[in-house]
Amino acid sequence: MASLSVPGVEDPDETGLSAPVCRTVTPEGDVLLLVPGDSAAARAAAHAQDDDLTAVMEITDVAPVSVPHRIRGRAWMAGWLTPVRNEQRAEAAMLLAERHPVGELLGIGEALTPEPAPGTYGRAAWMMLRLEVGEGAVDDLWGAGPVEPDDFAAAAPDPLVAHEAELLQHLHAAHSEQVRGLCALLGDRGRLCGLRDRAVPVALDRFGLRVRFTDSRQRSFDARFDFPEPVRDVAELRRAMHVLFEAAAE
Repeated sequence: MASLSVPGVEDPDETGLSAPVCRTVTPEGDVLLLVPGDSAAARAAAHAQDDDLTAVMEITDVAPVSVPHRIRGRAWMAGWLTPVRNEQRAEAAMLLAERHPVGELLGIGEALTPEPAPGTYGRAAWMMLRLEVGEGAVDDLWGAGPVEPDDFAAAAPDPLVAHEAELLQHLHAAHSEQVRGLCALLGDRGRLCGLRDRAVPVALDRFGLRVRFTDSRQRSFDARFDFPEPVRDVAELRRAMHVLFEAAAE
């Protein structure tokens, strides 16, 4: 989930329609956002002079499985907000469509036409904005700290990111006993796991799997199970998970 706020600009829309519909990152590290044309951010950007409009985007990462404390982390990006204009609109539209193929929302044909004049956006219209990142921060399951713009621009998506939600849900639904059995790999800490304890996979990336163990008193702890080596795709992930499950069953 993502929200976009402009300091000093209030958005009366409490329905969530002013939140970015989709977003992606350019090779230069700017964040492209598609927002409703009549949102506060769109109106403010349309009337701003050059790059004098500051904005903050907050991203909330929620686990795709039912588990206590589902928020896995939050990230903040602050910078300068401008409309995507003229010849840049076609390239921006293509980048957004590659990440989010929602043609009925993005309206590629509309995005390639001359942009509407300020103040003419309707509820059905959309506006593309560019956030030039000046600073960032993250607070998640792996730790908290600042994110430099250059590091953000150089970062690459994890190869499992597009499949993580589906994979976690599959592990939880079809392999719950094997996931709970990973407790055997925790040594002394694993002895705290009881037969009635619940084990839910909450995060997955190329380096490993994170599982949240919860006992009958609703006390919980997370355990990280690293793969022997980083995986590059789903096929390698299956083999890595097989190795983990086999090790736990020994």
